[in-house]
Amino acid sequence: MPGPHPAVAATRLAVRRAVADAPAGSLVLVACSGGADSLSLAAAAAFELPKQGLRAGAVVVDHGLQAGSAQVARTAADHCHALGLDPVDVIRVEVTTADGDGPEAAARAARHAAFRAALLRHDATRLLLGHTRDDQAETVLLRLARGSGTRALAGMAADGPGPLRRPFLLSVGRAQTRAACAALDLPWWDDPHNEDPRFTRVRARRALQLLQDDLGPGLTDNLVRTATLARQDADHLDALAAVEAQALGESPWHVKDLESLPDALRTRVWRLLMARAGATAADVAAVHVASLDELVTRWRGQGAVDIPGGLRVARRERLIEVAPRPVE
Repeated sequence: MPGPHPAVAATRLAVRRAVADAPAGSLVLVACSGGADSLSLAAAAAFELPKQGLRAGAVVVDHGLQAGSAQVARTAADHCHALGLDPVDVIRVEVTTADGDGPEAAARAARHAAFRAALLRHDATRLLLGHTRDDQAETVLLRLARGSGTRALAGMAADGPGPLRRPFLLSVGRAQTRAACAALDLPWWDDPHNEDPRFTRVRARRALQLLQDDLGPGLTDNLVRTATLARQDADHLDALAAVEAQALGESPWHVKDLESLPDALRTRVWRLLMARAGATAADVAAVHVASLDELVTRWRGQGAVDIPGGLRVARRERLIEVAPRPVE
């Protein structure tokens, strides 16, 4: 008896690996938009999770950004029900842009808030996302264009943060998810936003295709491999930095203890020290770290450095001190 279509087998294997550590009998949710990536993921989850002693449900997020979005969400939910997923939540979110956020970031924030709410509501242990190998390559290309560091070049993590899992990230490409849906006779929805050049990721996708046409079809795999290697390096450096930050203890810190650290460690240590002092790690940008580093490496008697989170860092002789920023 012939086995499943190779693309179907690839999606199922990816899901099986992603939930290997899920507690027996627990609920695993799938984020499904109705597109080929998430629909093939939903089908794979519906097939694999019961075999692993797990329950399978789905979350469909309606961003309300396009005419007919409610119908698209209902259709995606109907597919999930037909596949045997239960529960299936359809959640309408309000996408509002904050200062400095574009529509893509705002939609992602709203979507992830809905995911967190669904995880809590159903006491689910995992939520599977349908990002593919192609999505990872596009992410790395975007971050290369922005001049990002090693951690950013590591791309999206296959696991985490928390219960989020991306089964397809390294092993399944976008063409395979379409082939899997076709083999299973699952009609998918093509989001017109995926062809709209107003969105940065769409432009990155087109640029990647042009690069592959000129440099060869291996570019996507090479970018994904770069992300994997960068993640391994970043994880190791972060672990070393955590040890050094622990050894430094609380403020004040002696300059000699900081200047003895290699640059790649010291910049990471600064972020950890600021987070421990009360800063939000995501708000401590490269420009802040560079200013902090100059207190050690290019000391010219400069003034204190203000850090998001209401902190002020100053050098006094051979000591670095952090304190709450005075109210002005």
